[in-house]
Amino acid sequence: MSTLPARRIVVVGGSLGGLRATEALLAGGWDGEIVVLSDEPHVPYTRPPLSKAALAGGPDLATLAVKQRPEAARAEWRFGATVVAADLAARTVTLADGETVAYDGLVAATGVRPRRLPSRIDHTGGAAHVVRTIEDCRVLHSALRTGSRVVVIGAGFIGCEVAATAVGLGCEVTVVAADESPMLAPLGRTVGDAVRRRHERAGVKFRLGVSVSAVDHGYSVSLSDGSRVDGDVVVQSIGSAPCVGWLSGNGLDLADGVATDNGMRAGGITGVVAVGDVARFPNPLFDDVPRRVEHWQTPMETARRAAVTLLADLAGHDADPAPFTPLPSFWSDQFDLRLQSFGALGIADRTEVLEGDLGGQAVVGYFRGTLLVGALLLGMPKRAVAVRKRLLAGLTDPQPTYAA
Repeated sequence: MSTLPARRIVVVGGSLGGLRATEALLAGGWDGEIVVLSDEPHVPYTRPPLSKAALAGGPDLATLAVKQRPEAARAEWRFGATVVAADLAARTVTLADGETVAYDGLVAATGVRPRRLPSRIDHTGGAAHVVRTIEDCRVLHSALRTGSRVVVIGAGFIGCEVAATAVGLGCEVTVVAADESPMLAPLGRTVGDAVRRRHERAGVKFRLGVSVSAVDHGYSVSLSDGSRVDGDVVVQSIGSAPCVGWLSGNGLDLADGVATDNGMRAGGITGVVAVGDVARFPNPLFDDVPRRVEHWQTPMETARRAAVTLLADLAGHDADPAPFTPLPSFWSDQFDLRLQSFGALGIADRTEVLEGDLGGQAVVGYFRGTLLVGALLLGMPKRAVAVRKRLLAGLTDPQPTYAA
């Protein structure tokens, strides 16, 4: 008597999103195979400390490893397995060594990679540091010595966190960025300038509103205004790009990550979902515009939703009709200040200090019209729960004012 072959879900990406998707699929009742293909050689680990505590003290995989639920062990984990192509019609993925793996369901969880300066600008031969993996962190940690001159290119969250960490280790730090203010896109000019002043009081120097024209020998950074910043260590922190090349040629919208519906289904294709930083999905809590959200909670929340969708697809059932409305949140530790945010700060058209003041501790509201769409806490950790509740209540039952 012949038996039917076991059905298989392939998860491409073995970081937090891939792990949580695997756990959610198994917890949801999947009794077939799950194969996780990860291009990293390590078990999933947490990345936020790589620019903060782990960078200061040196990264340790045992400490950074993400706690896994027992069901994750039921999956087949293949580390160092890089997927280079997918054929969604044939339901196969191809590895760098030429092996082809067939699937019934596919989870795209490949995350993002650091952007780098164009090759015509970056003359270091790859010597400039980035911060994405535990190996990146380990190498940069070894380079940060007391008295070292560190040039950080980029003034986003990672760049500012690295700058704060390096100053704490006794380095002389200069941050170079084309924007006129640190963290301009997510926080806006007013808050960005307030955070810059805190960095400057701690010793960080800023060269803002200028672009990089050359990086010579890994030490000298030439700027668009004709000036130069010399350093012993150069760190590139100019944003990230979704890892979607392996999905090209399948008719998906890959303009900025993998475009999905609200159920995390990619391109409307049954049995294919995307999770985490690589997924661009609409959130009806705000509007119907698909956006990528590179926050710590996103892999976990999208993984749960994607698992429900994928299990329904593979069972031939209708997907969950309830709208998926996660509230984005993030935090950033810089010196002795914690920045904690809820909501979609980037879609706001104005900001308002709701409590405290920007020179000390504050709650800043981010408004689109009269609607509060986001809130940022500078310090004030005890207010976090109340601020989150107030924001969420306003988004689900909009009120034009903020009750302190």
